[in-house]
Amino acid sequence: MNDQAEQVILVDEADRAFSPGGKLQTHEQGLLHRAFSVFVFNHAGECLIQKRASGKYHSAGKWANSCCGHPRPGEPTGKAAARRLTEETGLKVPLVYGFKSRYIAKLDNQMIENEIPHLFFGRSSQSPSPTLKKSKR
Repeated sequence: MNDQAEQVILVDEADRAFSPGGKLQTHEQGLLHRAFSVFVFNHAGECLIQKRASGKYHSAGKWANSCCGHPRPGEPTGKAAARRLTEETGLKVPLVYGFKSRYIAKLDNQMIENEIPHLFFGRSSQSPSPTLKKSKR
């Protein structure tokens, strides 16, 4: 799905959803929205990290956690995290919910990340097999 058409879930400070919002516009305007972050560790305790694609509209080429993203309106956050992990890494890993947090940061390209991320954790010693494609997510 392209960034112009993709929808995120706008929330209040208590993480109560109240409206869908356009993903790109949400980041341009710094609107509070729901997100997820996934951390996958191998059996040696090492965390899988990934380098963001050079075509992303913010934070391109920067190192990040195993995967992150946004649930779509009507999509449970845990299912969204598992979906995105498989899309980005090829891994199908049982995820355990950890906690949620609060995050706000001014990013490059005049973007503002203002979100309540739900953090999920998994364990796998499989090697990732990312699908190479051009994405601006």
